[in-house]
Amino acid sequence: MPNSPALQRPETAGFLLLLVAVLGWGSNWPPLKLLLLELPPLAARAWAGVAAALVLAVLVRAAGVPLGVPRGLWPRLWLAALLNITSWMGFATLSLLWLDAGEACIVSYTMPVWAALLAWPLLGERPTPRRLLALGCGLAGLVVVVGGGGFAAGLGKLPGIAFALGGSVLFALGTVVTKRWPLAMQPAAAVVWQVGLGMLPLLVGTLLLESPDFAALSTRGWVFLAYMAAFPLCLCYLAWFAALRRLPASVATMGTLLAPIVGVLGSALLLGEPFGLRQVAALGLTLGGVLLVVRG
Repeated sequence: MPNSPALQRPETAGFLLLLVAVLGWGSNWPPLKLLLLELPPLAARAWAGVAAALVLAVLVRAAGVPLGVPRGLWPRLWLAALLNITSWMGFATLSLLWLDAGEACIVSYTMPVWAALLAWPLLGERPTPRRLLALGCGLAGLVVVVGGGGFAAGLGKLPGIAFALGGSVLFALGTVVTKRWPLAMQPAAAVVWQVGLGMLPLLVGTLLLESPDFAALSTRGWVFLAYMAAFPLCLCYLAWFAALRRLPASVATMGTLLAPIVGVLGSALLLGEPFGLRQVAALGLTLGGVLLVVRG
């Protein structure tokens, strides 16, 4: 019932908003993999991201959130954009040229493990036995992804692993840097600027290095572009911040563990990618390491 007291509780609404966010982020991997059959990687990300930044700016401003950037914050905002958006979305997309969508998803979502490791030199948070165990789980998951198909197949995946891992580590660095030097502005406005600024290098890259043929893009391709701009980059970010206002940060962070599960299962169902013992082991090791970090 729409007026049910349970649905009106902040916790219930928060969990529903969190579910929207993680489902959208997890379900983005299969469409992106299919879109790369029609567009080069930088174009596939850049144009959807620019459109998302514009729409997100309009929605956030319509909600009454100021988009002004405080004086002196631009260098930190640019750094956050390059680490959290440019490197994460650019490298993760490039990794799909060598990896299955499920494999790229598993490697990319190891970022909390690397954040816990980087917190030592940058935040003075010494690694605990729990964090070292989490690091071991994350590395074991990478070994399973690389070596599960044999030596030759593993070597062929190394460029994709390097891109996915690079994006994950740089995103983790962005998380730690932002914790060390917070962005003193509205969170939703910070996301708008990070998405917009972070997409500019990808846009310059596709204009200089690629020749996308949008005239030949299929209806399915246009649907995927629109989906990526509207759902993972707009609606999911808005839902995430709305969920954070209603839930403890630790609960919301643990909820994001659903995203790689959705990504791997969606890739198996929609793309026909294998989902056997190796995939389950890699996913379990990765999520185990992330869960150790979050609960620690």
